[in-house]
Amino acid sequence: MDYAKDVLVNTDWVEQNLNTDGIRLIEVDEDILLYDTGHAPGAVKVDWQQDFWHPVERDFIGPDEVSALLGKLGIKETDTIVLYGDKSNWWASYAYWFLSYSGVKNPLKLMNGGRQKWIAEGRPTTTDAPSVTATTYPALRRDDSLRAYRDEVKAHLQSVSAGSGALVDVRSPDEFSGKVTHMPTYPQEGVLRGGHIPGARSIPWAKATNEDGTFKSADELSALYGGEGVTADKDVIAYCRIAERSSHTWFVLRELLGYPKVRNYDGSWTEWGNAVGMPIEKTYRED
Repeated sequence: MDYAKDVLVNTDWVEQNLNTDGIRLIEVDEDILLYDTGHAPGAVKVDWQQDFWHPVERDFIGPDEVSALLGKLGIKETDTIVLYGDKSNWWASYAYWFLSYSGVKNPLKLMNGGRQKWIAEGRPTTTDAPSVTATTYPALRRDDSLRAYRDEVKAHLQSVSAGSGALVDVRSPDEFSGKVTHMPTYPQEGVLRGGHIPGARSIPWAKATNEDGTFKSADELSALYGGEGVTADKDVIAYCRIAERSSHTWFVLRELLGYPKVRNYDGSWTEWGNAVGMPIEKTYRED
């Protein structure tokens, strides 16, 4: 079984195309300081928080601002955009989802294995930021079918109960159970309640990856999600904490496995766990 879409490139391909016109690399890391310590030659940097998020509202920048950002980065509408980053491409997947949601029609790719594989293989790096010529990127229109809002998730619980919908919680088992409200080694982010959304299946994001950060085979991925009842015939919503890990799972389900209807709930647990009137389940019990 092959992947449903041609959305991955390997590190060999990227190195061979570092100087190819029309191939543009974008590095998106959780640790925004990594880029300055060395990156693939020609790669430009995106700071997911500063560049994607609205400066005041708990929301994203709009389509016009996305066009301006891509123009500032020197991206043309005909370029193939290759995204990569740390943490097995957490934030590169987030950028892939966000650009897709924003209506970007450029061919989008992820470098399989991300930054960690590139560095581990001793591929070329530089600390020099590339010189880019700004472009006028065309207007964009959001694809709202890729994003789920809180009230839509609440309504979706009926579909989950009826068996026509699925909800995937991609956080760690302890987060899912309610034992903790944050990832191991990460700070508490102000969530008042622990647990998960009723009916959600616990499929931690990392189960989709190999040790080197690459994605598992299509057969392995199909068995992983299908074994939990998350199948292509269902309307699927994925969530985590603030949507970076769930973007990774969204990418697996929609792009690698070809599920036709997959949405990312970017409000995720930081919203749901604090919202008044939202139901939760908690399986952890202290002795």
